Amino acid sequence: MLDIDFYFDPVSPYACLAFEHLPQALEGLSYAVRYRPVLFAGMLAHWGQKGPAEIEPKRAWTFRQVGWLAHRLGLRLDTPPQHPFNPLALLRLLTACAPAGETPGRNACEQVLRHVWHGGADPNDPARLQALAERLQPRRDPASDEVKQALRGATDAAIARGVFGVPTLAVGDRLFWGLDGLEMLVAWQRGDAFLGGPGWDEAGALRPGVQRQR
Repeated sequence: MLDIDFYFDPVSPYACLAFEHLPQALEGLSYAVRYRPVLFAGMLAHWGQKGPAEIEPKRAWTFRQVGWLAHRLGLRLDTPPQHPFNPLALLRLLTACAPAGETPGRNACEQVLRHVWHGGADPNDPARLQALAERLQPRRDPASDEVKQALRGATDAAIARGVFGVPTLAVGDRLFWGLDGLEMLVAWQRGDAFLGGPGWDEAGALRPGVQRQR
């Protein structure tokens, strides 16, 4: 059985699309998924990157592309009034939905992602956040130090595994980044010669010729 860790942050439209498309993409495969909410901004800070929505021309491209991808996949995607936004309240709520040491279930993740990407409303509107929390009934206090530390620990563990962006689907030591990474994962499981052969390791071993000073 395919054992998948799905790293995501609800701030990412690509994570939402990958989450929604996952059952269809993996149809016919035997699999189990652990949904792992992480702070994308923490990853960006660690790896020295900016998010796509922080670069103005890239923001325009990002939302044109995700709009087209949603259309192509037959999925709903309504952008919130401002992006990027601070997803910490949602991430802590999701983390609090699981017992200590465990990950939230698909239903909780679905509700949080659709809270952001269905309807086009402010994800951090206090009344909406309260209604979402009442529906989810978290097992722990989202504002507790325990939950905050658990989210930090989950993000640090993802970085230590080599995760640099969301969504990332991890199977053992193989990381598949982005919505298009889902297609690569499925091809690998179905015996793709490049992904299952030496081509995977050889392509990843290419060394940089120029390194920019930060």
